[in-house]
Amino acid sequence: MLCIATYFKGEAFLRECRRQGATVLLLTVDSLADAAWPREAIDEIHTITRGETDAGIRRRVDAIARAHRIDRIVALDDFDVEDAAMLREHLQLPGMGRTTASRFRDKLTMRIAARSSGIPVPEFCATFNDQQVNEWAGRVPPPWVLKPRSSAAAIGIKKLSNRDELWRALDAAGAERSQTVLEQFVPGDVYHVDSIIWNGTVSFAVAYKYGRPPMEIAHQGGIFITRRLADASDEGRALLDLNRRLQGALGLGRGVSHTEFIGAGGSGGAGGAGGARGSGASEFVFLETSARVGGAFIVDTIEAATGINLWHEWARIEAAGEHDEYAVPPPRDDFSGIILTLARQESPDMSAYADPEIAKTIRKDHHAGLIVCSPDAQRVEALIADYTRRFYHDFFATAPPLERPLE
Repeated sequence: MLCIATYFKGEAFLRECRRQGATVLLLTVDSLADAAWPREAIDEIHTITRGETDAGIRRRVDAIARAHRIDRIVALDDFDVEDAAMLREHLQLPGMGRTTASRFRDKLTMRIAARSSGIPVPEFCATFNDQQVNEWAGRVPPPWVLKPRSSAAAIGIKKLSNRDELWRALDAAGAERSQTVLEQFVPGDVYHVDSIIWNGTVSFAVAYKYGRPPMEIAHQGGIFITRRLADASDEGRALLDLNRRLQGALGLGRGVSHTEFIGAGGSGGAGGAGGARGSGASEFVFLETSARVGGAFIVDTIEAATGINLWHEWARIEAAGEHDEYAVPPPRDDFSGIILTLARQESPDMSAYADPEIAKTIRKDHHAGLIVCSPDAQRVEALIADYTRRFYHDFFATAPPLERPLE
């Protein structure tokens, strides 16, 4: 198993690969060679320079392949998906090639693929051609958002309120302009569905609702919250159905996916076919997807409610491959939520938070966070509401939005 991680993550995946009996090879960047990787689970660590060319990556992997028969290549982070796809095609290994990978990395490609399959999406426009952009801006009312096509989370996204701001942003993008996509800003709640896909079918999925949209948190500051929706609720049922349709259209095949949707409130502004509807008049529209697990401790939050660890199950899927069988373990059906904030303190004192529903206390420098779990959804909501008020008083800090990902 050749695992590519040019950002530090995926320790649970690497350990589970070892438990499944795989020889684990890690390809990372020079600056992370001495990071706290679970070395007991890794047979060899190889490095490349950040920003290495495709040709350079192929040469590095060719050298590894001379000593090891590589059976699987797995990208542990969004930014590694395209390199893994390129290497699979180079070594003629199973899994996503570049065409499929682009649907999970390129925000323009995934929108076109979703819309062509009848999945509702916000109005959007490629930025290659001045006339096309002008015509689109004349037809679609602002505000708009200009997004990097292949970034992750809310990194590099700019909200625009008029044409002057739009053209200044496109001019500032310079030679990278073609690597952006223009989209109508659709106000509404943001949701995520996290899935396990086996043989092209969604074998497991759960729907969660963010407290505030992640883009708003990234740009304006605030406390990150997400909590589980009941599968049988109007919102949960609509989101799970829409996610099944989307995953079938995008063609991941096997693996995991973290996908986000907007509850557009029935106010218009979403292009494509009519969306799935939840409670009230909300229309759910597709925001973006990925072939990875969710960040910000979402994996731990899902595990608290269901007992399913998506890193572990992803490793089991890769170990099973095309020839062995795989089945998702029977999940629990509890409710969970996370509350997480940047903290003023380097090591926040969380001792005052001692409710029995706390499943995990997050220990990370300059962060305070708790994951709560209960069979009662209302109890989870009550705890999150209480902790939100207390977190603002006890810990809350803010920082400027990222323009590039941190290592």
